[in-house]
Amino acid sequence: MSGLAMPKPDAETMRRRGEIVADMRIIVPGEGVVDTANEMRAFESDGLTAYRQLPLVVVLPETVAQVSRVLKYCNDRNIRVVPRGSGTSLSGGALPLEDAVLLVMSRFNRILAIDYPNRIVVAQPGVTNLGITIAVEQEGFYYAPDPSSQIACSIGGNVAENSGGVHCLKYGLTANNVLGIEMVLMNGEVVRLGGSHLDQEGYDLLGVMTGSEGLLGVVTEVTVRILKKPETARALLIGFPTSEEGGQCVADIIGAGIIPGGMEMMDRPAIHAAEDFVHAGYPLDVEALLIVELDGPSVEVDHLIGLVEAIAYKNGSTTCRISQSEQERLSFWAGRKAAFPAVGRISPDYYCMDGTIPRKELPRVLAGMRGLSEKYGLGVANVFHAGDGNLHPLILYDANVPGELDKAESFGADILRLCVEVGGVLTGEHGVGVEKRDLMPEMFNQIDLDQQMRVKCAFDPNHLLNPGKVFPQLRRCAELGRMHVHRGQVAFPDIPRF
Repeated sequence: MSGLAMPKPDAETMRRRGEIVADMRIIVPGEGVVDTANEMRAFESDGLTAYRQLPLVVVLPETVAQVSRVLKYCNDRNIRVVPRGSGTSLSGGALPLEDAVLLVMSRFNRILAIDYPNRIVVAQPGVTNLGITIAVEQEGFYYAPDPSSQIACSIGGNVAENSGGVHCLKYGLTANNVLGIEMVLMNGEVVRLGGSHLDQEGYDLLGVMTGSEGLLGVVTEVTVRILKKPETARALLIGFPTSEEGGQCVADIIGAGIIPGGMEMMDRPAIHAAEDFVHAGYPLDVEALLIVELDGPSVEVDHLIGLVEAIAYKNGSTTCRISQSEQERLSFWAGRKAAFPAVGRISPDYYCMDGTIPRKELPRVLAGMRGLSEKYGLGVANVFHAGDGNLHPLILYDANVPGELDKAESFGADILRLCVEVGGVLTGEHGVGVEKRDLMPEMFNQIDLDQQMRVKCAFDPNHLLNPGKVFPQLRRCAELGRMHVHRGQVAFPDIPRF
């Protein structure tokens, strides 16, 4: 892992590896422990494949009791733990550490309950995102957040990263669709946050856990809300001669008070790659392609289609197709859903970024990315959730060419700096992980980071859960609350201290 600073392996943990592996086999018997180098190779990386590291040992528990015992064992012996779901993280959030137990939750793969009257599903964290929809679709329901990796990514990982998807503009991110979780703290304690209905009383600890990237606890159960499928859903496929015109159309649609079920945008390289891959019927003579889906009662959908079509032509659209069947609507989305693997066919490697900006800044940022592409001499294909400003630039490079990975990472860092500069944020759904960790000071000052660290310390005071991720500087919790003693006297000596 050259170029990426990670916590120094603990020598005592490394020395006791044999003992730790043996103890893990007692806690998780059968085939639940993987400890040979060849077998662990499958777990050495997540979706950010530029970085790889074999873990100390891989443990695949099947029960909450086993998770609790593993965490308590590691906590009592000062052993680090990296939680992992399906390993689709694109920010290195599930990257193993040399001296850490890799706690893989893939065996937690059952749906525990479906409650249609209350519109909830209770699932174990290893259930795939799409698996929830498949389980309820025969009754006309679905789970709204739909990342492009939904066929593989786990619902527990979605909670860790607060994942979104093409329909998050109208129906929200994971945070807006999760009602409760069961989780295990680093000390082995099992707790429940939230429940089966909205707006639980007390502090919003469920909100704290959603998007916490495995730094606070290990999720063992998730309660999500499901939605009834809309009466009608139709999509428009709109082409523009420039990305700026497409970006302005996005802003004007939202400005008109129209909230589509989904609104996605692709630029020329992504359009051509997707069309070559899935043959969705995309126009190839445009610079930007906008997919706008409208759902609801058929009368409302028909009315909104007319409004969106008018806005599109006002912004210079050169082509506008409206889906006339469910099959055609799905074909519009097929290219977008397959955009990432499609781009993989036109470049030996690509680096998938994730940043979010105010919608009105879309034309400026797209122009800025073109300038950065020229500066670094690397191509970029853009696929993004246009409705909420969540960008997914795919930087094209060849890892076999010396220095190109470094250039791609520098290019990506500059894109994220540009996002922050225009009032955006470093990530919309991929998380910080190790990829954006060292860019956190671009967005937060030291006071901000210290406050976030205090939350981490409240849950995991010894920093054993997923260390080296999110925070640019690894520190002990005690360093955040240094007590100043002057001439033997502390400030406010009358206050009890523990």
